[in-house]
Amino acid sequence: MKKTDYSSGTRPVLRCFPFKMKSSYVSQPEAKTAIARSGAAESTLAGTISAYLLLTKPSIMLLVLFTGAAAMVVEGTFLLRPVDFGIVLLGLFLAGGSANALNQYFERSIDSNMTRTRKRRPLPMGTISPVRALLFAITIGILGVVIFALRFNLLTAGLALFTIVFYSFFYTLWLKPRTTQNIVIGGVAGSMAPIGAWAAATGELAVAPFIMFLIVFLWTPPHFWSLALFCRDDYRRVDLPMLPVIKGDQATLDQIFWYTLLLVGSSLSLVLFGGGWLYLAVALWLGWVYIGKAWRAKRDGQVTAARDLFKFSLVYLFAVFTAIIVDALLPAAQFLPRLPVLG
Repeated sequence: MKKTDYSSGTRPVLRCFPFKMKSSYVSQPEAKTAIARSGAAESTLAGTISAYLLLTKPSIMLLVLFTGAAAMVVEGTFLLRPVDFGIVLLGLFLAGGSANALNQYFERSIDSNMTRTRKRRPLPMGTISPVRALLFAITIGILGVVIFALRFNLLTAGLALFTIVFYSFFYTLWLKPRTTQNIVIGGVAGSMAPIGAWAAATGELAVAPFIMFLIVFLWTPPHFWSLALFCRDDYRRVDLPMLPVIKGDQATLDQIFWYTLLLVGSSLSLVLFGGGWLYLAVALWLGWVYIGKAWRAKRDGQVTAARDLFKFSLVYLFAVFTAIIVDALLPAAQFLPRLPVLG
């Protein structure tokens, strides 16, 4: 099949959201008017809690908690201490939620000018004031770090603090506006949960959680570049140097393919450090499908394939980590050798 030619200036119309959602422009005053019309609903305690929860980016936090839980299941200690298992997840949520809330605080003017965010985030919609958002972000961040320090160890607390500072300050304020590699480097913060959860349980670092970190880290660029392909106009409007805006669609599809290869390769390496046959089978099959989708998009130059890649990337990551959890809980896993500890 020939590559799609956009030299005439005609491009497919893609909504800047992977799932069905209207993309028509809504100004900030119009958004506030819509909120006011909702009346008492927004003034209830539930409405307030919901608005603050949105500051934490709950869909991203689901990924963070799930990958952190997978690391604890593989390590095994907290399976017999469910309270500590839950406290680790709480700490991860507080630290990660703080980083995300600070990100939204710093990017509130950018979010108000992007179709993808202006009607979905509380600051551009005016449901929470910037000062309250900042206080919320700082408070839950301190709580998360203190919980890890007092309940577990300073290593985990340091990793949590690093995640907050790296994402909210280094990535948001410096990296994101300056380089097309912002997603690649910034992905470090979103990948830290397995390492932090393992450190909470053992006080040490090990190979297995690092591989889980690597899976999330290498998954992040093809996932978010797929999103950026059908949100390029949004990013261009706010002058953010995302890869499709600066390098073009084909270069982005090429990078998605190469990172997908690296992702699948890293996922298979977990087999060398305790992964069983179930995990291997799932990782091989999902990896083959993902590589095939990325290759066809690259070969044909089909920007319209970005939406399918974005959706499948979500399925891929959750399925891979589900396989990690199920594989670790199988009786046969008890006979696998202990995972090596670094250092």
